[in-house]
Amino acid sequence: MMKCFESTSRAKQKRMAAWDLTVTVEDLGPDAPPLKISVASDLHIGGVILKLVEQTNLKKDWSDHALWWEQKQQWLLRTGWTLDKCGVHADARLVFTPQHKPLRLGLPNGATLKMRTCFSSPVFRTVVGIGRVLNLRHPEELSLLRPVEEKKKKKDKDSSEELYDLTSVPLTAGSVQALYNGMPAHFADSPKTEAVYKMLSVSLPSPAPEAIAKLYRPASVVDKTHIHTRWLDSSRSLMQQGIQENDKLSLRFKYYTFHDMDPRYDAVRLTQLYEQARWAILLEDIDCTEEEMMLFGALQYHIGKLSLSQDMVSSCQGMDDLESALKSLEVKMVGDGNSTDMLENMTAPELNDYLKIFRPKRLTLKGYKQYWCNFQDTSISYYKSKEDRYGEPIQQLNLKGCEVAPDVNIAGQKFCIKLLIPAPEGMNEIYLRCENEKQYSQWMAACKLASKGLTLLDSSYQSEVKNIQTFLSMQRSNSAAPAAQTDDSINTHSLVSPRYHKKYKPKQLTPRILEAYQNVAQLSLTSAILKFLQIWQALPDFGISYFMVRFKGSRKDEVLGIANNRLIRIDLGVGDVVKTWRYNNMRQWNVNWDIRQMAIEFDGNINIAFSCVNADCKVVHEYIGGYIFMSTRARQQSDTLNEELFHKLTGGHEAL
Repeated sequence: MMKCFESTSRAKQKRMAAWDLTVTVEDLGPDAPPLKISVASDLHIGGVILKLVEQTNLKKDWSDHALWWEQKQQWLLRTGWTLDKCGVHADARLVFTPQHKPLRLGLPNGATLKMRTCFSSPVFRTVVGIGRVLNLRHPEELSLLRPVEEKKKKKDKDSSEELYDLTSVPLTAGSVQALYNGMPAHFADSPKTEAVYKMLSVSLPSPAPEAIAKLYRPASVVDKTHIHTRWLDSSRSLMQQGIQENDKLSLRFKYYTFHDMDPRYDAVRLTQLYEQARWAILLEDIDCTEEEMMLFGALQYHIGKLSLSQDMVSSCQGMDDLESALKSLEVKMVGDGNSTDMLENMTAPELNDYLKIFRPKRLTLKGYKQYWCNFQDTSISYYKSKEDRYGEPIQQLNLKGCEVAPDVNIAGQKFCIKLLIPAPEGMNEIYLRCENEKQYSQWMAACKLASKGLTLLDSSYQSEVKNIQTFLSMQRSNSAAPAAQTDDSINTHSLVSPRYHKKYKPKQLTPRILEAYQNVAQLSLTSAILKFLQIWQALPDFGISYFMVRFKGSRKDEVLGIANNRLIRIDLGVGDVVKTWRYNNMRQWNVNWDIRQMAIEFDGNINIAFSCVNADCKVVHEYIGGYIFMSTRARQQSDTLNEELFHKLTGGHEAL
């Protein structure tokens, strides 16, 4: 019996023979040699950490430390797993390192923040942690991307960027922040942290023209595709993606669906979103008309003046007037289906009027021709005259899923609506010309709603009409107001994009900006920022992220635009929209990782497939899945984010 026990024991010892594991402990310093500890394959990760701590003879809090496996580029975070189960053998090189490390964050307002962030959790969770410290609600709308490498001149070698340091701020676990004097309590600890919060929540003064000239500006849609290749993978950690301590990343709004925006709680979120929108316009990342640019310039000038004299936190003027602005600020997914049965049974309203119609793609030299037009549900029917309206229309245009863009020149009294309507062979281009602002506002609002599958019965129709009329009135020359005076303090380089500096001199731009300023001078700081964001959202190219792809069966590269509610196929040669597909018609999608090809199936047996040319397929897949995830937030009662659902929709392993 004794002999049997001894032989079993010897066999077990032989199986679990001790071997040396080499571990680098970062806290011992860069020059310290790695530690060698004696382990067996059945020792769990927690036991390895315990042996390491004992051998260092350092008395400190080790709770944030974990093991990083260099060769496999992965964290060993499951402390209950054995070395054998993790696949760790004697040749493994492990590093015992803190999970939270300093990271430099470039913010939308151009400032750089230094703070401790989690290098071991998925980027999605890391951004949630950043949002918690910065008091950014709905951090799922943001993500991290690698910054554009700036070309430094020899004389700039010694210049160091100003850093706002938050590394001393403890990482809070709760989602609800305790407020002190209108700011989270952890910012009220010292004048230094208070200054950081003011930087986050109040618009900063514009940089000098020389600094603006150094900023990266995309020169074409191809350049825009390169920007979006730099997003980090939300399902992998910073360390897994080669990010090291004190590296610099950019924090930006990635998904243009701004849920539950409220100025009372979103001072930082509103300011940073405004800054991102502002720089997108100034650096020509998004196009706008000359009149729109002057209005954007005037709003920036107004916001800049108010920001110098008051804090965002205490700016509560005009809160009662913000409801409609907030409703239009939230970009909704199409067709909430919230109309009641009573509304559905009512007689649907219509629009009837004479409009001029032009179809440029037809082989004709004729211009606009007048027709009697009827707008009902989501379709426009047009007739030769009003008397013919009871017969068959010349054509019925179904606007569901179409692209709608304004073509307006206030000074020239031009009020046109550009429509790109889906057709089997591509997109049909049609222009509607209205007689005046009132008619344009009504028909433009109806077209925008119809493109989302909504009718004139929708509760947002009247507010949409009102928003368009307000926007037009802001662009109109205010002849009744006193003549705009010159203001030498205006830095026009920080108010309008470079193309207008090539076209006009500062002394020509200043009076035009001040003239537009007369229309917005009465707005409070919060109202002005919301108005800026509202007008930004109304731009035709708002919220489109571009990627270079090659569609299956095609021999040339094309551009895929990803928006909050649709995919857009763009011809690279001429820049025209070839086709759009709405998310609400999407049935499933999947990825073939071997050939980096995405396949998407839509209603009506429509199938598309494409491979990514200059971005990882995961980035594109995450964008589409991310927008689907954002649309589920309104249906969730809890404020807690469903991280598992996000990874399921963006991971690429399962279809819808």
